[in-house]
Amino acid sequence: MNITKKEIDSLNFTLLMEIAPVDYAENVDKQLHKMRSKVNMPGFRPGMVPFGLVKKMYQKSVMADEINNLLSKNLQEYVENNKLNVLGEPMPNDEQTKANFDTDETFTFAFDLAVAPEFDAAITAKDDITEYDIKVDDDMIERQIEQVRQRFGKSVTADEVQDRDLVKGTLTELCDGEPKEGGIVKENAIMSPERMKDEQKKSFIGQKVGSKIVFNPKTAFDNDAEIASLLGITKDEAAAMQSDFCFELKEVTRFEAAEINQQLFDNAYGEGKVKDEAEFRTKVTEQIKEQLKQDEAYRFGIDARAAVMKKMEGLQFPDDFLKKWLLATDKSKKLTREEVDKDYPKMLDELKWTLAKNQIGSAHEVKVEENDIKEYAKLMTRMQFAQYGLTGLDDAMIEQYAAEQLKREDQVRGIFDRVYENKVIEIIKQNAKIKTKKISVADFNKLFENDK
Repeated sequence: MNITKKEIDSLNFTLLMEIAPVDYAENVDKQLHKMRSKVNMPGFRPGMVPFGLVKKMYQKSVMADEINNLLSKNLQEYVENNKLNVLGEPMPNDEQTKANFDTDETFTFAFDLAVAPEFDAAITAKDDITEYDIKVDDDMIERQIEQVRQRFGKSVTADEVQDRDLVKGTLTELCDGEPKEGGIVKENAIMSPERMKDEQKKSFIGQKVGSKIVFNPKTAFDNDAEIASLLGITKDEAAAMQSDFCFELKEVTRFEAAEINQQLFDNAYGEGKVKDEAEFRTKVTEQIKEQLKQDEAYRFGIDARAAVMKKMEGLQFPDDFLKKWLLATDKSKKLTREEVDKDYPKMLDELKWTLAKNQIGSAHEVKVEENDIKEYAKLMTRMQFAQYGLTGLDDAMIEQYAAEQLKREDQVRGIFDRVYENKVIEIIKQNAKIKTKKISVADFNKLFENDK
């Protein structure tokens, strides 16, 4: 095969690929003979169909397949042999004429390609990056302690209604202050005054078991779905409901946070692992600090990326080619040039970061092993459970849930990318000049506001 490179500029070129019979004829002939041995055709025994007939019927499609394979193989080899940092994928040139497999024997195909500009994304000791150390203050500790107490709290019955209690009783629809004939009666209705609007809430606070409270669900709650659920009616019926109701209070349930004692310490951290309140507060502080590490690492990743992207400012990219490629590869076929133009700056930033990651990773021979993926899946699982206050789970349970995540190909691919990026960021951290700065959580959160 004869391949000719036609340069358009420093980033764009066209490859002219000439395919002659000597490149494909032998393989086409072999494929046709294989097909002859398998073809079934009326009037002929299996494998005895005349070769000329098989050739007449299938040569065109076999030749097209063989030429496509040749193009794909040689394009890939050309890119690899010339160590080209190709962007997107090779695309057929707009001016290329359609191949005629019925009459032509020699074919010339033209493909447009684009490459990334030369750049150096390496981070050195000349690059300053700040690493933040979030201070754990008393308010954070108290909030965390309250969360632990809430998690191991319990429900108790009470005689008098408070704001956050659950009340249970019988709802009866009224008409002119009396039970409505044929109206709604709902036994064992459950409500929370906390969810009511203030005026209606006041009717419940301080009431004792046995009280009868008149209120209007329509003015008590914000949405019809909640009213429908409470009364056992449809949402449309709830929308039309205007009646007052009498609520006969039969039960008050209150959730009480756990007391700070040995039972709470054992429930939260395992039996005997925390022996007094001082150790409990230390454990809570450590737990907060561990949670903050994720936020600190996330922030460092943003700033590390910014330091790398600064090195790529002013680089010229083959914008027209990339936009054309985005349109050509849009599977939905709904993407417009206007939408591409609008989103292109964000896409280009992602492309720059990907190129930089790959360059840094390649220079430091970064590899993502199977065990890396498994460990990150376990970390993700622990973090997900921690969001619901579930900590200290045994490894067997974590591994089981992590294994479920790894059954999905897209999840594995996402974890691979995340692990690779984390390794690159760690390399950046090792090579940059790091300045550690203690910061309050309030000021830390302001950093993200400034990013907008």
